[in-house]
Amino acid sequence: MAAPSSDRPSRRARPLPDFRHGTHPPGQRSQSSIHARHHTGVALRGHGEPLDIPSYADDGGEEAEVAGVYIVAPDGRPYRIGMATGNEFSDHQFEKKNYLYLAASKLRTCALGPELVLDPEFKSIPVTATIEREGKVYWTKAFRTGESEMCHSLQNIEHHHFKFEGHRRPGDVHVHFFGTDCLSFSDHVRLQDGDVMQVAVDGFGRPLRNPVRIDRSIPSVVNIIPLR
Repeated sequence: MAAPSSDRPSRRARPLPDFRHGTHPPGQRSQSSIHARHHTGVALRGHGEPLDIPSYADDGGEEAEVAGVYIVAPDGRPYRIGMATGNEFSDHQFEKKNYLYLAASKLRTCALGPELVLDPEFKSIPVTATIEREGKVYWTKAFRTGESEMCHSLQNIEHHHFKFEGHRRPGDVHVHFFGTDCLSFSDHVRLQDGDVMQVAVDGFGRPLRNPVRIDRSIPSVVNIIPLR
């Protein structure tokens, strides 16, 4: 069943809260590896908000994923609130230069929403990623995500994230992207300003849609001022 196109929330989901203030959302890049995306909540965008390709970037591209949303209780115990549709936007051209650039390629805005599913089935879920250009579908591809499609169990992924004491600070909210197997970049698509990225996850309600916004200003050198 395709995700509903209506702007009304689905019965199984709830509108996603704004986690951007004081959050700490790390994530996993691909379904064949574990990678932690460490970033503050200021990078997180919601449904309909633009994802930025900064002036210093080589590129920018969608990563259609499901993401787990967690909160750390006062006693330091993490709780999974639910899961949501995500777009772990990344600079794949920069990453392609050297795998060691993987972490830096993810220092970009990313998106989550528009709904939070409280207890979803996460075995094998159909996902469809679409790029729209000038109001028409320019590229689209479907894949499946979930525990049956991944090389790690959900329990194993969550353990290896939250085993670090620094990831169990009371009050912190974590967003963990569970990976993708589908990139428009792999099909030689270069996103343009105004393109719309859509991620539709079966059973997760409305699709996540975000336009691309490119900063075409000339990058400037960041000069560090020493304390005297």
